[in-house]
Amino acid sequence: MDQFTTLTGIAAPLPMMNVDTDMIIPKQHLKTIKRTGLGKVLFDELRFQQSGEEIPNFVLNQTPYREAKILIAGDNFGCGSSREHAPWALLDFGIRCVIAPSFADIFFNNCFKNGILPIALEQTEVDTLMEDAKNPETATMTVDLTAQVIHRHNEETVPFTVDEFRKHCLLNGLDDISLTLQKADQIAAFEQQQRESLPWLWANR
Repeated sequence: MDQFTTLTGIAAPLPMMNVDTDMIIPKQHLKTIKRTGLGKVLFDELRFQQSGEEIPNFVLNQTPYREAKILIAGDNFGCGSSREHAPWALLDFGIRCVIAPSFADIFFNNCFKNGILPIALEQTEVDTLMEDAKNPETATMTVDLTAQVIHRHNEETVPFTVDEFRKHCLLNGLDDISLTLQKADQIAAFEQQQRESLPWLWANR
């Protein structure tokens, strides 16, 4: 996955609580195992009418939020089913950071595994960033993972915390597969030792 160090971009305000994964990407779009192409159906039932026409008052259908890289959301974001397609859809749209007072555990973990940084802040801090995001003139902010701060338009900063191991993985672009491949030499050595000590396990391979 791509590294996450600093991210500067438009933050889109979504002041809704309990946004579940079916709202993020409805169940009818879960037939694919590809991670690409899902951005066009992100928040499908909120963004589009059944005819396919855009719903004008939804934030991601408005300028400049069509280009949003950050999402400011309400409490308990990502609740509902555990579908990994939800972070896939966010990432494919271009959103690499979600800021909210709290997240559902499985969604929170899936974000880190896919290169998205979920940031949990106090409600008052989220409210401040939400107000920034609502105004296109102040909606651009920078998320600095190394320093663990969010830079607002007025040069004020909002600190955040993140687990050190997850931070390491994001900074270095390491997903679960990449972490495993870092142990490739040890895995190969173990397999060779096993071939020698337990050859019957490898007889038909």
